[in-house]
Amino acid sequence: MKYQVGDEFLQELPLILGGPILKHTEPESVTVWVALKQSCQVELKVYNTTNDGGIIGNCLLEGERSTFALGKYLHVVAITARSTIGHRLTGGHIYAYDLQFTVADQTLQMQQALYSNSSPPVSISYFDHQKPTFALPPNRLQDLQIVHASCRKPHGHGFDALPILDSMIQASANQPQRRPHQLFLTGDQIYGDDVADPSLWVATTLGDVLLGWEEKLPVNGVYCTPQQLPPGERADVATNQAGLTAGLHNNAEKVNSHLFSLGEYYATYLLAWSPVCWPTAFPKGEQVTRDRHAIKDWNRAVKHLRQFIYTLWKVRRALANIPMHSIFDDHDVSDDWNLNQAWCLRVLGRPLGRRIVQNALLAYTVFQGWGNTPGQFTEGKPGEKLLAAAQAWSASQGTDAKADEAIARYVGMPANDPHTDLPILVRDGAVFILDRDPEALTWHYIVRSDCHEVIVLDTRTWRGYPADQKPIAPPMLLCPKAFEQQLVLPLQEIDEQTQIKTTFVIAPTNVFGLQVIDWIHHWHLNQEKVFSTDVGDAWNINVEALAKFLTTLFEERQQVVILSGDIHYSSVAHLSYARTHSKLQSVLVQLTASALKNEEILTRLIHTRLKDWLLPEKVRHWIGWINPPNMVEISEKQLHHNRQMLNDSDWHCVLEWIPRNSAQTSDYTADILSLIAPWKRAENAKWKWLQPLMFWKSRWFQEGREVVGLNNLALVHFELADESNSCKVMQDLYWFSCWYPTQIVYSRFESELMPNKALL
Repeated sequence: MKYQVGDEFLQELPLILGGPILKHTEPESVTVWVALKQSCQVELKVYNTTNDGGIIGNCLLEGERSTFALGKYLHVVAITARSTIGHRLTGGHIYAYDLQFTVADQTLQMQQALYSNSSPPVSISYFDHQKPTFALPPNRLQDLQIVHASCRKPHGHGFDALPILDSMIQASANQPQRRPHQLFLTGDQIYGDDVADPSLWVATTLGDVLLGWEEKLPVNGVYCTPQQLPPGERADVATNQAGLTAGLHNNAEKVNSHLFSLGEYYATYLLAWSPVCWPTAFPKGEQVTRDRHAIKDWNRAVKHLRQFIYTLWKVRRALANIPMHSIFDDHDVSDDWNLNQAWCLRVLGRPLGRRIVQNALLAYTVFQGWGNTPGQFTEGKPGEKLLAAAQAWSASQGTDAKADEAIARYVGMPANDPHTDLPILVRDGAVFILDRDPEALTWHYIVRSDCHEVIVLDTRTWRGYPADQKPIAPPMLLCPKAFEQQLVLPLQEIDEQTQIKTTFVIAPTNVFGLQVIDWIHHWHLNQEKVFSTDVGDAWNINVEALAKFLTTLFEERQQVVILSGDIHYSSVAHLSYARTHSKLQSVLVQLTASALKNEEILTRLIHTRLKDWLLPEKVRHWIGWINPPNMVEISEKQLHHNRQMLNDSDWHCVLEWIPRNSAQTSDYTADILSLIAPWKRAENAKWKWLQPLMFWKSRWFQEGREVVGLNNLALVHFELADESNSCKVMQDLYWFSCWYPTQIVYSRFESELMPNKALL
């Protein structure tokens, strides 16, 4: 059964298909991203406000830009507003913005562009004036409110935690010091693999209609359109034709509905952030297939998707009212993307594998990268050239070879060796890195304010693959060149420019993980089954790279906060670091937030007291050296009996896991009716009489000690002691209780931003 979407369907939709999404925001400029169904000239104006945001004041910044036609019904733009007379935005104030759209000779206001006869009225504001608002980070660290999260799979288990952000902003919209100031999404904003059959059913048809043409995908020496590769039937093509590894080790269901085409990736982003393009109803599994197992999977996925869609209006409003910064991880392309040299050779050496990666990176650029670094997309810059190439490729219906080559060049695809058809790798010291054009876009970037800096790392496209080891060997997540570009130079530059109070580093994959995860990774590495558990994605599997990472950070900073995601549970780890022959002591606090919507049976288990009873985390010790960088884990017993080990090393560090406080009921529970669909509430109520027997769902059993393993959203804030310079960083993790009635609760983790001298 085909999803009925075509010209008539698109014409009934509002002008705005996705957004507005507030992106890179600083005192001199504000960028807003929007996706439209028609070509437009879009004007952005940023206003001062009075009366706690309730009354619109003078226009401070303005800008305009024309959309890029990426498809017949997909016209995208990120507009940056600036001041022509030197206005600067400051912390402690609420600002509003407005968009105006000129289509041919007609001008539409934002509310008109959000509305159509077939769609209900849309609110993207928390005020009567109906304009989105925001506040810049404050001057004082103790007033800073940062939200971060990762891993959002539409059909994943549990409730989507991202809509909680809307409740957060709504509760404090008129308080510039208390409302969340920045949102960082640290990876897996969409899933190219592990896509539900009903999701692909929508994305394939919607993608083709958005483009206005069908992409020809190279499959087994011939070309197939996306419609010829239906949902639930793509596993063989994904694994054997594209070379993708997500379906290996009997995991074919992970790639049965893998995204392939550019239209599918475009559509998936629109469907993740906006309710506009979703169908009003799905067919039942029996109407789609006769396979009993597939019918059951289809109907289950539809139930999850209906709940996901129910709260998308809240996600859309939230993203319009807080600056959103993001960085990819593997699933934004496909599971294991660039994991190791073996993956690169296997996938990028095949026409379909290469096409899928390029499509995913182009979609990421349009929907995420453009707003992260708008400076790369100004006139004459590589980003603008990429958008022009994407426009030309679509206009030619995928036949313009020069445009295709330009897209590959600007998104950083490595050239293929003409003799082997394998991607070209070049040496960088002791490692190989993927070759790239000098004009390729960079995905890493920095966000600064008066009280903090955020260094966002790209640990996917700058990996260093050991030249003297097997292709499956764990990589350096940053090659030597990337260490210099992404860490050393930014740290030194910022240090010279300003006295920043706190340094955040966004590392999409964990620097340190649970001990049991380390054991599993090392076991799989010995078995050479690296793709089953992403062996090589965590920093601490390659100890030389981890040692270099730590020493690089601590040469420039004494306090570092890592924001991370990826692993579908959330936690806080505290690392105390000391140089052996000097008084230098430093601290690193790792704040992990995952998943927004992808909890699993294992993460639900470690969320409970069971983890603490069976596998409690112990304090871990390492000694390390600077030149060459290396580190070795040692036991507390070894350390106690042989202090000479410390004297022979350049530095040592101690890792401890911060316990979570008892869960507290959140004020946002009052908003629960807008977060859980009526049919889902009715379904939950049917089981309430069994609650006393289901002890594993009781509040007491759910009070685990080390992690939050249910879907969650993290709010990071600070507490400064009055008498001393000591500072605490706190991560509040908001999650949905599994006891009845469902509540929004939060677990607080508190960590000192000081080394633990008792352990050193």
